[in-house]
Amino acid sequence: MTFLDFEEPIAQLYDKRKKLVEMQAQGDLNLDDKIAELDKVIEEKKETLYSNLTPWQRVQLSRHPLRPYTLYYIHHIFENFIELHGDRKSGDDKAIVGGIADLDGQSVVVIGQQKGVNTKMRQFRNFGMANPQGYRKALRLMKLAEKFNKPIVTFIDTPGAFPGIEAEELGQAEAIARNLFEMTQLKVPVISIIIGEGASGGAIGIGVCDKMLMLENTWFTVISPESCSSILWRSWDYKEIAAKQLNLTATDMLKMKIVDTIIKEPLGGAHHDPEEMSKSLKRSIKRNLTALHEMTPEQRIEKRIAKYSSIGTFEERKVI
Repeated sequence: MTFLDFEEPIAQLYDKRKKLVEMQAQGDLNLDDKIAELDKVIEEKKETLYSNLTPWQRVQLSRHPLRPYTLYYIHHIFENFIELHGDRKSGDDKAIVGGIADLDGQSVVVIGQQKGVNTKMRQFRNFGMANPQGYRKALRLMKLAEKFNKPIVTFIDTPGAFPGIEAEELGQAEAIARNLFEMTQLKVPVISIIIGEGASGGAIGIGVCDKMLMLENTWFTVISPESCSSILWRSWDYKEIAAKQLNLTATDMLKMKIVDTIIKEPLGGAHHDPEEMSKSLKRSIKRNLTALHEMTPEQRIEKRIAKYSSIGTFEERKVI
């Protein structure tokens, strides 16, 4: 098991449990009662800890190295996934994956950011930070879905679009802006799910949708807490304060009507029971797709545009 710094009290209990199991295996002692008692203490400690997480602790959980990524969910929720590559213009961005799959007999197009499961794969996937080619590939697949009348499911998990010079030269801002424009007018149902990090235009570039779902321990905002801290205080030392002030948690997003549903995670985070997390996600996806299919394309587009137009508040003042 891999524990984060705030999970140290639980890590100590697991170490104690491991020692008891080893002692029982090496001798004639029967320590089943003590192990069972310790298991109960561990569960109680977890309940207390994970029910009172700070925004920064949820950010940490969203980045847990064992947390399931897009491809895990694709292979555990859908069947017969066929990955499609390239933007038909300049290349194939490995940070965004997508293709055609079946959802209990229904054909869908799935797209998502993929970070990589180890150091080598994270470098290959550019840590989930897409270049313009990635967003253009995503748009190509969305247009393909629209052409063949297939619903779209996108998985969001990125620290942001890649900020490199080459990405800017190839039109990073234009590629994301084009996706925002085109996604508002797609005639097919679109569901987006934040499964980890949801930062800035990198996230919204595949996140304009009819229904936005958000896992319990994820975040969604214009900038990461570290970057916000470095801009405002010239240091990363205030990232916890920034995380709180950014109102980036799933609960905050639901209150502001930016997301439609929060999907509860297994106790301790999605990485503690990825299979159960996949089942919960699948149920939610199917339920929302059923509701969206009952609407006409025109109704979905009208409601989609109205949803994004209503986000935020403003005040008009008369100039004297």
